Amino acid sequence: MKFLKYPFWILYRIWFYILVIIPIIILMPVLLVVVSRDKWYPAFFRIARLWAKFILIGMGFRWIIKKEQFLEKGKSYMFIANHTSMIDIMLMLVAVKKPFVFVGKKELAKIPLFGFFYKKTCILVDRSSAKSRKAVFLRAQKRLQSGLSICIFPEGKVPEEHIQLDDFKDGAFRLAINHKIPIVPLTFLDNKKRFSYTFFSGGPGVLRVIKHKFLTTSNLTIKDTSTLNNTARQILLNTLQQDNK
Repeated sequence: MKFLKYPFWILYRIWFYILVIIPIIILMPVLLVVVSRDKWYPAFFRIARLWAKFILIGMGFRWIIKKEQFLEKGKSYMFIANHTSMIDIMLMLVAVKKPFVFVGKKELAKIPLFGFFYKKTCILVDRSSAKSRKAVFLRAQKRLQSGLSICIFPEGKVPEEHIQLDDFKDGAFRLAINHKIPIVPLTFLDNKKRFSYTFFSGGPGVLRVIKHKFLTTSNLTIKDTSTLNNTARQILLNTLQQDNK
């Protein structure tokens, strides 16, 4: 009987892209203004959060966010999470109210319309280029100095469907140590089930997020990068495994 769901899944995917595009088209004049100056980024971020909520609600999702520790006003952070779905970006925007900047792969800048604003507002990285990776540190430093935070999906890509949590790249942890900012690990428990990259799958429902206790970097050096990486990954992996029991 599974084949009876195929028409729903096809329409559900099409509907997602419609929801992504409609607000961008409607708000185009405003978006062009707020991305024209770096100092106006917080205004863009507020609009992006509304865009994310519009998409998630339109897809029939509701979210539950459990916070083990609360963010402090006026402080910058490094947000990390597991990466399993196209809605990870939207859920991160909903889960974190404090303005942050995504560090993401440059390939997404090629997506029509969305890619333009992605390129204007995010820190792009070419993981095959050492020069590009170095430039990320400089751009991230500039953003942190302006009072913003950073968000990275440390797996570096969406892993294959059977992989619960892939190995983490070191970039997020090096940045956090260099700039002495706390790491905030988040676990997305339901994104893969609700809207993974497997085309014929998914559906409306609850998206649960756990915002774990922060990992401090104030007393760490670059030599501690690997340990910090493993500690953060284990927090997310343990949470995912316990949820699947």
